[in-house]
Amino acid sequence: MSTFTAEVVICGAGIAGIAAAYHLAVKQGVRNVVLVDERPPMTLTSDKSTEAYRNWWPGPDEAMLRFMNRSIDLLEQLDDASGHRLRLNRRGYLYATGNPAHVPALVESAKQAARMGAGSLRVHAGNPADPAYVSGNAEHWRDQPDGADLFLDPALLRRHFPYLNSDALAALHARRCGWFSGQQLGMVMLERAKAAGVRLLAGRVEAVETPGGRVRSVRVAGAGGVEEIATTQFVNAAGPLVNKVARLLDLDLPIFSELHLKMALEDRRGVIPRDAPLVIWEDAQRLPWDEEERAALAESEATRYLLAEFPGGVHFRPEGSHDAATVLLLWAYHLEPVEPHLPVPIDPEFAETALRGMTTLAPGLAVYLEKLPKSYVDGGYYTKTRENRPLIGPLPVEGAYVIGALSGYGLMAACAGGELLAAHLVGAPLPEYASAFLLSRYADPMYQKQLAAWGATGQL
Repeated sequence: MSTFTAEVVICGAGIAGIAAAYHLAVKQGVRNVVLVDERPPMTLTSDKSTEAYRNWWPGPDEAMLRFMNRSIDLLEQLDDASGHRLRLNRRGYLYATGNPAHVPALVESAKQAARMGAGSLRVHAGNPADPAYVSGNAEHWRDQPDGADLFLDPALLRRHFPYLNSDALAALHARRCGWFSGQQLGMVMLERAKAAGVRLLAGRVEAVETPGGRVRSVRVAGAGGVEEIATTQFVNAAGPLVNKVARLLDLDLPIFSELHLKMALEDRRGVIPRDAPLVIWEDAQRLPWDEEERAALAESEATRYLLAEFPGGVHFRPEGSHDAATVLLLWAYHLEPVEPHLPVPIDPEFAETALRGMTTLAPGLAVYLEKLPKSYVDGGYYTKTRENRPLIGPLPVEGAYVIGALSGYGLMAACAGGELLAAHLVGAPLPEYASAFLLSRYADPMYQKQLAAWGATGQL
């Protein structure tokens, strides 16, 4: 067994681990950082992302919104510094509803987010005094609107988004939102981290030695044998395997995982405009089947669930350049907690189910139901806490830290998450939102009361 020394060992070379290494080495000047993973960087869950980002977090308080605003600030800085290498845009998220009962909630969430710092709210209700709606630049974020545009006039909504379901009554276009190249984000930070002395070690963390209740060493098994790294600081950034690694410290984190899949559809008929935002149908729905299909599905217990009501949230976004035809289709209807398994299991019914659900949002996509075009399905795990806030900061074992439970927002949160983790580790000043992401929040009676009041639905 060979032995060497490191100031910090980070387990996991996904976007969270890379961001932590980058902020430690590049921004905080920590020179002896080792990043450990048995897989190539960004290949477990980070490369399965939709690569979207948003500062639209209406509540119940300001912590997530401030955290994401900071992360987007850092994303924009990296995009500028790398010559727009991240391909960051600000196309926005469009939340649409056809349910009259949901419109007041959409209006209230828009007002709440504006009060909390998401930017100004512009209401378009078909009145002469309404502000003009400003379309964005589909390829860049600079000089684009922030805040949100709230459409309460269905005719105006269809004028700007003609591919939407004609039943759409209202929609909210959150503007400091969009997408970027997650792989380029990871590579930009990793390249700079390596230049600042970060070492990438291929191997699996097998043990963390903690005599006297504090980190002393980390044992890594690799192709060349076992190596022991003497260190007093260990960061668990293991993505969906974060609890497996936590158990090496005799800890069990309050997290669970959900399976989330996405489909890449080749939209050769151009149903979805190439400059469209990320579009979300807020309403629950039942899938469109004809009578013969319904009868066939009802015959089997294995398929009967396809006749039940499905949750809202079906969404899409264009992928690639204006010359491409790919559209990403996503629908999180697998909401039951699962134990992460690799490779990720793919639901054989997902492609058709997602496409059918998508036709409620964009009816023009029904043209593909007769013969499903070339498509590709992949996915990963949303590993999350019950109130859907990350875990970032120290663990009960001295010298041990976590950056995890980043749910479905790992890429967009990585910059601020890595910055926050590094600040904890080096003793730098912490932002005011830091306490909202500590594991120790669950020991705070006041926080427990807040959780009860929020309902702890996992959807803040």
